[in-house]
Amino acid sequence: MNITVEYTDDNVTTNEISVTNAKYVGDYVIRIYFNTNEGKIVDFKPFLQQSIHPSIKKYLNENMFSKYKIQNGNLNWNDYDLIFPVHDLYENQIMKKK
Repeated sequence: MNITVEYTDDNVTTNEISVTNAKYVGDYVIRIYFNTNEGKIVDFKPFLQQSIHPSIKKYLNENMFSKYKIQNGNLNWNDYDLIFPVHDLYENQIMKKK
């Protein structure tokens, strides 16, 4: 018996959202562009201010916060020291609802 299975990239690449570009606007706001050809404005300030963890709070230093990079379709800071799920960025839901 011989079974042949074909795989396509359809479910992998078309359903994955990734960050393609980002521009720091100021006051902890970043305009993020996605592979969906959409741009979203994300305000990180409330998240940073409400955090009690020192490794997150340190990004209230605006100079440190503005030094993000786009790597592998993700927006991240300091070699993955701070990173958010891309879907959360896309939905502008970086703070979890209580």
